Amino acid sequence: MTIDVERIRVDFPVLAEKVHGDEPLAYLDNAASTQRPRAVIEAMDDAYEHYYANVHRGIHTLSELSTEKFEGARDAVRHFINAKSTLEIVFTSGTTSAINLVARSWGDANLRAGDEILLTEMEHHSNIVPWHQVAARTGCKVRFLPITDQGQLRLELLDEYLTPRTRLVAVTAVSNVLGTINPVAEITGRAHAAGALVLVDAAQSIPHMTTDVQALGCDFLAFSGHKMLGPSGIGVLYGREELLLDMPPFMGGGGMIGNVTTEGLTAAELPAKVEAGTPPIVEAIGLAAAIKYLEGVGLERIHVHEQSLARRAHELLGDLGVRFLGPSPEEKAGIVSFTVDGIHAHDVAQMLDRRGVAVRAGHHCTMPLHSKLKITASSRASFYLYNTLAEVERLATALAEAKRKFRRK
Repeated sequence: MTIDVERIRVDFPVLAEKVHGDEPLAYLDNAASTQRPRAVIEAMDDAYEHYYANVHRGIHTLSELSTEKFEGARDAVRHFINAKSTLEIVFTSGTTSAINLVARSWGDANLRAGDEILLTEMEHHSNIVPWHQVAARTGCKVRFLPITDQGQLRLELLDEYLTPRTRLVAVTAVSNVLGTINPVAEITGRAHAAGALVLVDAAQSIPHMTTDVQALGCDFLAFSGHKMLGPSGIGVLYGREELLLDMPPFMGGGGMIGNVTTEGLTAAELPAKVEAGTPPIVEAIGLAAAIKYLEGVGLERIHVHEQSLARRAHELLGDLGVRFLGPSPEEKAGIVSFTVDGIHAHDVAQMLDRRGVAVRAGHHCTMPLHSKLKITASSRASFYLYNTLAEVERLATALAEAKRKFRRK
């Protein structure tokens, strides 16, 4: 189940960069955004250099080639997540826009005063704010399933929180702070039994472990290309076909229409109905290249590798007396968030950066979670297929140095 990390690293030009003079880059900010392999860069360059044109309606060679590649990318996504049909694959600009699409289209059409949306205390703002906005528009209520002190969902309370008024459960598959891997299939089954639909924020799970939407049974699933070796500006909304058919178009314009007259309009068929305007053509092609790369390495092998890095980080950073957020490495993804007593998270990140170690610091777009944990900010190291044990050791060495410097102040 091991992967040849050194061979993989050759495919990522940026990993050879140095910062602050002569410090080699240790990029440990993958939960925010990953780096791109040459295969993705070259696929996008090839599109721009040889066949780029707008898709679907052009009656010329370049448009036909671009359309073929663009729709080929849609089928690559369908296969990657095991959707039944490409009609269930909607290209968006990212996870945020995908969730907002559901909130604006399905939410505005189906939610009323008295209805409830169930979230969790570990959600990213992208899976909180759109539902607060829906609540403000419709009068429905947003509720939050609590978490334990170990950063796991209080699933024993789920049936209590699932009421006859619950219309939707929106849950992250993997917490971007805690690394907690949530039992999405179980949650979906229990939600459906209560009569609720389920939306999965898969931004942190799709890049690292196999995702099968039919096995999960979810109704919607959203993710971003830039967190899985692909370009920014591209994301995916998976929706069950019958739900997407019933949803009114959120945005109007070119591409999403069947017919327009001075009296009104009819919408196009799926998925065009919910893809108004010129789509992210080259970005979709880049995403397809990223999917091919990940499938070539193997998602299961990537997950095992990341967990080994997380275990080593817990060992080394634990010796430095940090406070870890979330469950043990065996129970989570390759995300290690922590606080250091007496040093603000921003100072930690800045001092690590001086040694070439890139981590994230702040509330990570999870202010309710940080409030629950009674902290204002945390530092986060997040691993991917190209990270090494040596980089984890550099993280620990740089953090030990940072602690020594603060003690001397």
